[in-house]
Amino acid sequence: MKLLEQLTQIPGVAGREHRMRDFIRSHAKPHFDEMRVDALGSLICTRYARPAGRAASRSKTRNPKSAPLRIMLSAHMDQIGFMVRAIGTGGFIRLQNVGGFDTRNLFARLVTVCTDSGDLPGVLNPGGRPLHISSPEDRKKIPEIHDLVVDLGLPAEDVQKKVQIGDMVVIQAPFSRIGGTVVAQALDNRIACWIALRTMQKLRRHACEIHCAFTVQEEVGCRGAGPAAASIDPDIAIALDTTLCVDTPDVPKDQSVTKQGAGAGLMVMDSSAITDLDLLHEFERIARAKKIPAQRTILPRGGTDASTIQRKASGTRTMTIVCPTRYIHTITEMIHLDDLHACRDLLTAYLVQAGGR
Repeated sequence: MKLLEQLTQIPGVAGREHRMRDFIRSHAKPHFDEMRVDALGSLICTRYARPAGRAASRSKTRNPKSAPLRIMLSAHMDQIGFMVRAIGTGGFIRLQNVGGFDTRNLFARLVTVCTDSGDLPGVLNPGGRPLHISSPEDRKKIPEIHDLVVDLGLPAEDVQKKVQIGDMVVIQAPFSRIGGTVVAQALDNRIACWIALRTMQKLRRHACEIHCAFTVQEEVGCRGAGPAAASIDPDIAIALDTTLCVDTPDVPKDQSVTKQGAGAGLMVMDSSAITDLDLLHEFERIARAKKIPAQRTILPRGGTDASTIQRKASGTRTMTIVCPTRYIHTITEMIHLDDLHACRDLLTAYLVQAGGR
């Protein structure tokens, strides 16, 4: 789990993924034949077919019947976070959210402000009166993003010198093992980056051509996946992501999305994409044959990189594998290790047998 811990601790909000990209590139390099960064900043890693008994070989032509199946894996590497929106009187920083937050979980947090000259620790709290002198109405209010300020504990003139509009701000949160789970911030979607890296490490022989895109800006509208898919032109695309569990108390059972510990999630549909039915059946067949736990799931609201990949150019057959996640879009996202390993093992098993047209 050391790799996953490192992935969750490196700041990389949408549009500021450069640190995460550099880290992933260093770990991906031994497992791919080529690597490149596209104009938006997505890292695209290519591994050519490695049939049994033969060295890796690149297809010289596109789409002949003899060419290997071209499969795209998409794992977005950005996280939800903030950018500095304004520096006010006293050096207090106001924030612009980058991605969607449940603001009930935000205040009284330690944060890191990532500047050109170095990272600065800070405290995130709502402005206004402290508890002891606030009104009953004030105490009932859930702060909005615009109510929050970052206090760096520095003189205002120092803050003005060190911090700029647009600097990345992330919450500080530890990586923990709790029972049979891991708990951390940014498991959405560093978990998918882990699955992709560990799958490629585990995979030895495959007849398909694999293009793994570690995409940018998913949390603000799946922006990076479309250009990546356009350059790859895949026959099949598999989006890797997290999804809701909704298996905690006080939620009706019929509103559950996935159940923790029940295996890899096979996304039937979400609000932006519908999975290719033949691919869904194929993954289920492999899961049964390999005795890998898997569960079908539908997400009523929300989407993944599959949405933009599926509709790019002439269209792509698309599948989404998701890892069930409790407390999603908080700093205590929780994933069961059995589900994590099921996602990795199912993806590996699929790539081993993929390749025929």
